[in-house]
Amino acid sequence: MLPEQNIDDVQEPILNAPPEVRQIIEQVWHLEKNRLDRKSNSPINDEILNIVKGAVQ
Repeated sequence: MLPEQNIDDVQEPILNAPPEVRQIIEQVWHLEKNRLDRKSNSPINDEILNIVKGAVQ
């Protein structure tokens, strides 16, 4: 059995990430949430790649 984790422990790496990384995480999360809301099974790899490229530039 896994030990109980506090939600803050799970979010800590995100909260302490550089702004660019948090931006990528948030945009990918929104992208995936929209896909789930539409019940879409289409691949999103290209869209994620565009998000990462945009943050890096």
